[in-house]
Amino acid sequence: MRVPRLLSSASRSPASLPSLLPALPSLHSRPSRHIIGGIGGIGGIARACCSALALVMIVGAPAQAAPHKHAKTPKVPVAAARATPLPPELARALAASKVPASHVSVIVAKVDNPLQTRGVVPAPLLAVNPNVPRNPASTMKLVTTIAALDTLGPDYRWRTQAFTDGQSDGRTLNGNLYFKGSGDPKLVPEEMEKLVAELHNAGVTNINGDIVLDRSAYSSDIGAQHAIDGGDDRPYNVAPDPLLYSFKAVSFSFTSNPNGTVDVGVLPPLANLQISNEMSSTAAGNCGDWLTRIHPTLNTTPDGAYVAHFSGTYPASCEDKGWNVAAPDRDRFFLGGFRALWQASGGQFNGNVRTGVVPPGARLLVTHHGQTLAEVVHDMNKFSNNVMARQLFLTLGLAADNNRTPASLTRSREVLSRWLDKNDLAMPGLVVENGSGLSRIERISAAELARLLQHGINSPTGQVLVESMPTVGVDGTMRNRLMNRDVAGNAHIKTGTLDDVSAVAGYVGTRSGDTYVVVSLVNDPRASNARGFHDALISWVYENGR
Repeated sequence: MRVPRLLSSASRSPASLPSLLPALPSLHSRPSRHIIGGIGGIGGIARACCSALALVMIVGAPAQAAPHKHAKTPKVPVAAARATPLPPELARALAASKVPASHVSVIVAKVDNPLQTRGVVPAPLLAVNPNVPRNPASTMKLVTTIAALDTLGPDYRWRTQAFTDGQSDGRTLNGNLYFKGSGDPKLVPEEMEKLVAELHNAGVTNINGDIVLDRSAYSSDIGAQHAIDGGDDRPYNVAPDPLLYSFKAVSFSFTSNPNGTVDVGVLPPLANLQISNEMSSTAAGNCGDWLTRIHPTLNTTPDGAYVAHFSGTYPASCEDKGWNVAAPDRDRFFLGGFRALWQASGGQFNGNVRTGVVPPGARLLVTHHGQTLAEVVHDMNKFSNNVMARQLFLTLGLAADNNRTPASLTRSREVLSRWLDKNDLAMPGLVVENGSGLSRIERISAAELARLLQHGINSPTGQVLVESMPTVGVDGTMRNRLMNRDVAGNAHIKTGTLDDVSAVAGYVGTRSGDTYVVVSLVNDPRASNARGFHDALISWVYENGR
């Protein structure tokens, strides 16, 4: 067994991941940031919008020929999580947050290589209330990620299939076009563009029929859960969908012009979207209340169109701003996205869209293989995308019997429980609702999450796990934190934030060359004040881990 080292995020592609090394040196150079250029041409509409990760940042069926096989992961011994006092500088940082220590759980433990230590594990460097189950917010995504990488493998791909009940003459399809999804978390425009090209290669240019969307891969009660904050128009609350297109969310961008007009951009392209722009640019006023001043709305019309309306004044001092909103009606959203790219590619379609199932005897036209699990968890964790995490959690159950039974939360929880038992990862405090952390009832203790992180980094997929997490001071949700501290570039930390919850969890490479697991969970009405404490904790581990 080889243990992965912490590496910079400068290389994102799983194919280019460096070989795993038998040691865990810290990072001592700050990784370079990605600079993403534009892509021109009609065919680049989708690639341009997604290459910048704009759509992933809005929210935040296996195609393998054979199951992914791993080397056996050695059992990671458990050190007793005895309580230890916070060092003075951390005690002061916590006191400044006004959060009582009883509402905080912290554990800091050296990463253990079981083949080197032979079961002799030092006590944690820090342990404060380590066994108290708390709401982890988005650090729960690490549970979903580690279980998925271990059970599915980093090369796992989702599939979206197209069938027909009609006939084609090599150019025109006379009949309905059925799309059957498997819950691809990242069926974004660049992937839809590939699917469009595959349909053209299958001899389809004109479609004389309807688009029928088969969502039978998910149990019918999926999506019945109410939004955590009642905000159904907020992109992070979009419900799981076997045919989730572009996160079912629209991103509008606004740019003021010297002549007093305001340009409106939109991602993704939608053929059935109309924009009513009655805004004017003004030099008066600051940018603080810009959104309320333009009165944004997105509504539907009886004929299947979306109408976005903007009015009022847009402050020129705002420069470029954006409004992200969940789109109503998933069927018309899928249709609008497909039709935009279909027409841009020269295809013709004038039918309707509806939900249904692929009929017996329908002919398979195309199987589109989506992005790999390694690519999905990279975007999911870097930008804390809740919609992707909920889709991935459902995939645990769906893939367990090769997509023969519709996915459900119950089945995914059962698969996760069996995986934990198989790996001797007892977690009596674990409560999983949807696997994303966007929940008021999910729970895990700091000690349990730390043990899972020990397992994850010691597994054959440990490098993919580490690379998926935000790099401190460099990218993702940690991009603007600790930028000017020595720990920048030397830690991979997943963040978690809800009302009354603040959390960090991940790995810190220390100045001395060791690597530590760090978990801190704060549950308190003043949890938002704990960011300074968490930053101080990460820096302290970098300087003091031995």
